[in-house]
Amino acid sequence: MFSGIVEKLAPVVSVGQMDGKNVSLGVGLGKLAKGARVGDSIAVNGVCLTVTRKRSGTVWFDVIEETLRRTNLGNLSQGARVNIERSLLLSDRIGGHLVTGHIDGKGKIAKVEPEIDASVKMWIETGLELLAQMIPKGSIAVDGISLTLVDIAETIFSICLIPHTLAITTLGYKKPGDSVNIEVDMIGKFVRKSLEQMDLTGSFSTERSNQL
Repeated sequence: MFSGIVEKLAPVVSVGQMDGKNVSLGVGLGKLAKGARVGDSIAVNGVCLTVTRKRSGTVWFDVIEETLRRTNLGNLSQGARVNIERSLLLSDRIGGHLVTGHIDGKGKIAKVEPEIDASVKMWIETGLELLAQMIPKGSIAVDGISLTLVDIAETIFSICLIPHTLAITTLGYKKPGDSVNIEVDMIGKFVRKSLEQMDLTGSFSTERSNQL
């Protein structure tokens, strides 16, 4: 489990081909690698990955074909930068919102609009299935960053980025046409699923409950 508070913008050290279409991804964590162990979960651009190897300040992750297809990790090459967040401890403060690291889909940056206060309003296009689970002022994780939704339309949504976020995350250098990973709010998913299982009277539909 994660909170969407990025700890480091880290460089991709290596992208190596494994069996089939799987990839071994090496990321330079620097000091953050000190406490990392093989088997630990770390979010890379919001994707929960497992540490499979470690040497000095670099850790490696095995990324399977399904993950490469569903996320923007398949676009990475040596020298690219990624958002890093280590998994939460039960004693940690949750500065963002609860993020699982399980990506729901990708989005494409449509517009980047600088504001007079040095912030940026970013518009991201994505599918109707994801947009249906969003609400204005609700939470969303974009490339693993906990953000607040501003506008939501039929094919697009917007977020506002303060200078600090632009300086320490991938969104500071991304441009229109670039791909981002999207994870909608976990609580919203459960609420929507529950409502889909209920009929208009507020009781569970017999037909649907029999399918569970």
